[in-house]
Amino acid sequence: MPLRQQVEEMPTVNLTSMIDVLFLLIIFFVVGTKFIEAERQIELELPRVSRNDALSAAPEKKVVNVYRDGQITLDRQDVTLEQLSAQLAAAREQYHGLGVLVRGDGVAPFERVANVLNACKLAGIGDLSISVEIAEAGSGNARR
Repeated sequence: MPLRQQVEEMPTVNLTSMIDVLFLLIIFFVVGTKFIEAERQIELELPRVSRNDALSAAPEKKVVNVYRDGQITLDRQDVTLEQLSAQLAAAREQYHGLGVLVRGDGVAPFERVANVLNACKLAGIGDLSISVEIAEAGSGNARR
């Protein structure tokens, strides 16, 4: 077994890159605090509100059902097209972002659903949805 003739030197750690990163972090935080001080010096008085109540949540979408015999219901109450338009317009006055979900019978003529959609449009409803069922692949039946 050969004997070592030289004494091994202790490994040295090059700290140059770590010092560079440290200086960059210091500069970043110094500059960042300067921006915060500049915002504090802005003399701006925020508006005050008198009510401490929480804002009310948006109402749920109104549900309109169109049956195959032509019957129309709004939130499970029978209505005519004129009543539907009037009730939706009144509800929209209370909340302008009111949404309506229209569910039509699959075997009913589409004209009935189109009339309901027109009544919603006349009431000023912008958020309209139509409910459908997704048919299973390879069959004519829809899944629930």
